[in-house]
Order: sequence, then structure tokens, then C-alpha cells
Amino acid sequence: MVQAVHSSSWPNGAYAGSPAGFVLDTKEGVLYFAGDTALTMDMQLIPMTCPKLDVAILPVGSNFTMDYHDAIIASDFIQCNRIIGCHFDSFGFIVINHEEAIRAFAAKGKSLQLPAIAETISL
Repeated sequence: MVQAVHSSSWPNGAYAGSPAGFVLDTKEGVLYFAGDTALTMDMQLIPMTCPKLDVAILPVGSNFTMDYHDAIIASDFIQCNRIIGCHFDSFGFIVINHEEAIRAFAAKGKSLQLPAIAETISL
């Protein structure tokens, strides 16, 4: 369990606990799920304290989390070049330009997958 920076409340406004992300170390590989977070300098601790990441799930939708520009910085911080985007396109405030985001990652030598809502990705 690692640091995440985001508000955390239930629909009734009650406090819902500390936001968090997770690094999962399995025999198939190592996955970082950032959760619903903003870019944070603490992400730089992940490659110092965890096994090398194979893939990371990072928010890219902006407004309430990172945008894809911040996610590129985060991918540098966590030293991971294979990124799956999350927290985008589910409602108007977080709709992104898919082609633009994918090109921005590619320009940095990274891959960005943007699954459709409810799409399954095999890692």
C-alpha cells in the first residue's frame, strides 16, 4: 500500500479513510495501481522500495486526478514505461483526447493503453 493524494468521502460526505495505491508483486509480474491520485513526489519512492514495475495503472483524466501530462511525469518517477490509463472519459469533466495522450506518451518512449469502460485487458 502506497501514498495517494485525493479527497476521500462517502456519498453522504462522511470521511472514507486515507486514499491509497497498491504495488502488487506476483509471479506473473509487478503492477502498480495508483488509485485516484494527483501527481506526488512520493511516487519516486516506489522504484527505491519495490520490485521493478512491469506495468502501472495511472489516472489520466485531469480535473480530479492527474492529467496525461502529469501521468508521463509519474511514469518517470516510478520508472515504468507501460501505462494503462484510468479515471478518464466516464463523464464530461474528464474526457480526454485519446490520440493526443497516446502520442505524448510515445514521444517519451512509453506506451499508453486507454481501455474502454468495462473493457478487460490481459497483462
